[in-house]
Amino acid sequence: MSDYDYDLFVIGAGSGGVRSSRMASQLGAKVAICEDLFLGGTCVNVGCVPKKLFVYGSHCHEDFEISKGYGWNVPSPTFDWPTLRDNKTQEIERLNGVYRTILSNAGVELIEGRGRIMGPHSVQVGEHTYTAERIIIAVGGWPYVPEFPGNEHVISSNDAFYLETFPSSVLVVGGGYIAVEFTGIFNGLGAKTELSYRGPLFLRGFDDDVREFLAEQMSAKGIHLNFNSQIASIEKLDNEASEKLLVTFADGSQKRFDCVMYATGRKPKTADLGLEQTQVQCASSGAILVNDEFQTHEPSIYAIGDVIDRVALTPVALAEGMALAHRLYGNQEKPVSYDNIPTAVFSQPSIGTVGLSEAQAVEKYGEVKVFVSTFKPMKLTMTEQTERTLMKLLVDAQSDKVIGCHMVGPEAGEIMQGIGIAMKAGATKADFDSTIGIHPTAAEEFVTMREVSRVVRRDVK
Repeated sequence: MSDYDYDLFVIGAGSGGVRSSRMASQLGAKVAICEDLFLGGTCVNVGCVPKKLFVYGSHCHEDFEISKGYGWNVPSPTFDWPTLRDNKTQEIERLNGVYRTILSNAGVELIEGRGRIMGPHSVQVGEHTYTAERIIIAVGGWPYVPEFPGNEHVISSNDAFYLETFPSSVLVVGGGYIAVEFTGIFNGLGAKTELSYRGPLFLRGFDDDVREFLAEQMSAKGIHLNFNSQIASIEKLDNEASEKLLVTFADGSQKRFDCVMYATGRKPKTADLGLEQTQVQCASSGAILVNDEFQTHEPSIYAIGDVIDRVALTPVALAEGMALAHRLYGNQEKPVSYDNIPTAVFSQPSIGTVGLSEAQAVEKYGEVKVFVSTFKPMKLTMTEQTERTLMKLLVDAQSDKVIGCHMVGPEAGEIMQGIGIAMKAGATKADFDSTIGIHPTAAEEFVTMREVSRVVRRDVK
């Protein structure tokens, strides 16, 4: 008989926590999981799912415009923010119920409340303390807003999903994928939208052609992009005008907005978690340090998902949770590979990418063949829309292996999933060339690009 209340206690019922707890229970462990906010974590509640629902909604205006070229005459459409917001909330509440059922059916005990670690084998939730042989920390991250005069007047991406009224004008601050996605959402829903980023170009770490191409397409949609821009202060004006936030930039210029949203990163949600009562160590960023088996410096405590800040993606957290459960309770080693992870950014137009950027590919392989194609999507050829699509393949000149694939355009994420499988299997450019394309689709372009756009070589010093 175990000396503990549970074999495993999981703190945080997000993607990684739910997956690890469910799998461990099905493998025979007695498992409990605690959560103080919402089931499903960031992705289901204030991340991937509601964000993509908003992206769908924000693209409807362009769809109405496109329909004119196909003979549809739609009276001037009007947008009702409460309908979108509340329908989204209803769907999220439904998914919360699904997660509750998943845990119940798997035999996992759900304890509602904030978990605080009291020692290597104990967790306090409310007035109760529970003991467990092992503990998994899967508390995820939380939006970060820096300190500056007037930061109390801004919203985060969490807040954007529940705004009481839709803003007439919005300034989105940040250069990551969350900032880029919400800029497209606000603009598509009808707000006058600008983006401010302190660097020379957003989406640092993505392929440069992708970054530059997306900036061009977003600008063409009427979005004002302010690069090398920083906010000095924000003042809330006491008047009847709709644009009540006066933003002062570092260069002294000023603009007024109805809403300012900060998307300047997320930090691991480890505050008041009780880590100081264990040997668990954190990086300067707040991320919990773990080894290749997701074990912390406290042998009985593990961590997975965004809180370890390796690759902050929902499918990665799921894979980490699955791998850890199988190793601890299934005697199976299923290491998580972080290579060639397909990624989508639901910007407008969207991004799909897998593998290396051009700069990374040249640095690693020395000589790289680059194939690039840009074109107007077939759906838009009978319309006045000017949006274009970019497709790019990177090939190792020595082995002919495809080492990077990038796309900016409609359904980029859907297309990239299949490319990810091919690249995971080690496909060469010859394999791509010998594959028959599906016609007429945009995806077929990836198997019909024959002419090398350029060959790039690493400088030899």
